[in-house]
Amino acid sequence: MSIRNISLDDGGVMNDNNLRGPQWQRLVGEFIAPRLGREPREWAQANKDSFDTVFSQYLPRWEKEPLHTFWNNYHFDWLRVMCEHVGTDVPMRDEAVAIALEASAYVTRRVHAAFPEVVDVVRQLHGEGYNLHTASGGHSDQLAGYLEAMGIRDLFGRLYGPDLLGLPLYGPQYYQRLFEDSGTEADEAIVVDDSPERVPWVMDAGASAVLVVRDGPAPDVRCPVISSLAELPALLERLGSPESH
Repeated sequence: MSIRNISLDDGGVMNDNNLRGPQWQRLVGEFIAPRLGREPREWAQANKDSFDTVFSQYLPRWEKEPLHTFWNNYHFDWLRVMCEHVGTDVPMRDEAVAIALEASAYVTRRVHAAFPEVVDVVRQLHGEGYNLHTASGGHSDQLAGYLEAMGIRDLFGRLYGPDLLGLPLYGPQYYQRLFEDSGTEADEAIVVDDSPERVPWVMDAGASAVLVVRDGPAPDVRCPVISSLAELPALLERLGSPESH
């Protein structure tokens, strides 16, 4: 087997969500307070309290609305709910969407939550000739911000999230569409994720999976399990690198 293409998940694989969450909250407050008033800590708390609710409400609507409409609605409601939480007026819709998008760009380019090994491993894999993409449930613009903050955006091709593929990260169809869009042969691809649920989806799409389990016992999955990306280069060498074929 010759592995030429690697698709990396974001949270749990490249970035530590436990570190990223508090930074998001602080930076959201830092950005929005000068524009809409109140204290930064109030916006930080509003972001913490409202994000999961807003995001979960939108998941079922992925394929029911045009993509542009979906994202605008999501960003409007994200800011609207926070405004209601802190007790301030909600801007007009277009202004609210613009502020939300600017806030996201501001935050993602300032968050530093990468696991310690990630930058060096990504540079090593790129230097060894692998084609790198993301395979994430996050928006491609946010993925770009995180990678720019890490200084490795230029080492990746397309940053695949649901917005580029037009469907959520749920089921093998996500990966099939990713491979089609990137011109990747599934049998030359590996997807690295931290969710055991996604392993069979990757394999049903015809690719190989690697599961990252950083803490606790490894689940029963039909793929290699590693404790961090630091173990990935050696695993790939055993499987067959692009330079060995």
